[in-house]
Amino acid sequence: MSNQDLEKYADKLKTFPLGRDVNIMEVCGTHTTEFFRSGVKDIFPPRLTLVDGPGCPVCVTPNDYLDRAVEIARRHRAIITTFGDMMRVPSSYTSLLKEKAEGVDVRIVYSPMDALSIARQNKDREVVFLSVGFETTVPTEAVAVKQAKLEGIDNFSILAGNKLTPPAVHALLQAEEVKIDGFILPGHVSVITGIKTWRFIADTFGKPCVIAGFGNRDLLMGTLLLLDLIEKQQPVIMNEYTQAVTEEGNTRAQEVMAEIFELHEAKWRGIGPIPGSGLKIRKEYEAYDAQMKFPVKMPPLKEAKGCRCGEVLRGVISPLECPLFGKACTPQTPVGACMVSTEGSCAAFYKYKGF
Repeated sequence: MSNQDLEKYADKLKTFPLGRDVNIMEVCGTHTTEFFRSGVKDIFPPRLTLVDGPGCPVCVTPNDYLDRAVEIARRHRAIITTFGDMMRVPSSYTSLLKEKAEGVDVRIVYSPMDALSIARQNKDREVVFLSVGFETTVPTEAVAVKQAKLEGIDNFSILAGNKLTPPAVHALLQAEEVKIDGFILPGHVSVITGIKTWRFIADTFGKPCVIAGFGNRDLLMGTLLLLDLIEKQQPVIMNEYTQAVTEEGNTRAQEVMAEIFELHEAKWRGIGPIPGSGLKIRKEYEAYDAQMKFPVKMPPLKEAKGCRCGEVLRGVISPLECPLFGKACTPQTPVGACMVSTEGSCAAFYKYKGF
C-alpha cells in the first residue's frame, strides 16, 4: 500500500462518524504495542476507545507458576531455561533475575530447541524449559518434547504454562464486566487456530470481530472494518489477515499440539481459573512434565500490594488508573508483570505516552 493510500485510510479513521461511545478490545500483546508504536491509536475518532485485553502471555501467567519454577531450580539443582521476558517478572517473593544473581542457573533461550541443546550438552544436569505462551508457541514446544523422546534425552522437561486465548475471551464476555462492542483478534494466533475458533464471539455473544495483521495498513483496515460492522450492527467475523489466516488454521500444528498436550483448567492472572484454557502434557509424555518430575513444596501465594495488573488484563481499568503506575512501578522497578513484558499494556503506556 502506498503512502498516499495509507493517508487516505488514516483520514477515514480519523473522521469516522461514530454516533455513540464505542469500546473495542484487542487480545494480542503485539497489537497492544503496535497500536501505540504506529500512531494509529492517536488518530482514533472521538468516542472510540481501545481496551487492552489479556493478550500478553507473560502478563497472564500467575505468580505460583514462577514460584514453582524457582523451587524446582533450588531444590533439584535444575538449569532453568526461559524466554527473556520472564526474567524480570516478579513471583510471590523473588524473580528469575534475582535468583540468577544469587547463583541459580537460569539461562535465556530463543526457542525450546535451544533448551534441548543445553540438555544434550549437560547430561548430568536436569534442564527445565519454562513453556509460557499462547497458541503461536505451543507447536515448537510440542516438537521439542517429541524430539527429546525420539533421542532418549531424559534430562529435559518443560513446565507447562501455555494458555489458549479463545476461552479467555469467552470468560470475559460471560462476565459482562466491561462493555465491549467488538474485537480486533490476533493474527498470529489465528494462523494456528483458524477463523473457526473465534466464531462463538459473533454467533453466541452477537459481537463483531476482525482478525488483523500487525502492519500500519492492517491496523487501519482492521479498525475501519470493525467500526463499519459495529455501526451496521452486523455480528460477524471478518478476516483482514487473508494472506496468513484460513478457516481451519494450521492443521499440522494443531495435530502435533494435540499429540503432546491435552486441555485442562488453567489459572489466569486477574481472571482466575478458566476451564479448557490450559495445556498439560499427556500421560504418554509425562516423563517430560517438570511438574510431575520435580515435586516441590510450594510457598504461600502472595500478590504485590497495590498492583492492579489483573484489572488491566480484564480491561476494567487502563494502566493510568493504577496508583503504582509510573511511580513505584516502572520498567526499571516493575511491581507487576504488565510493566515487564514488551507486550504488556502498562509497558506500552509507559513507553509511548511520554513517561
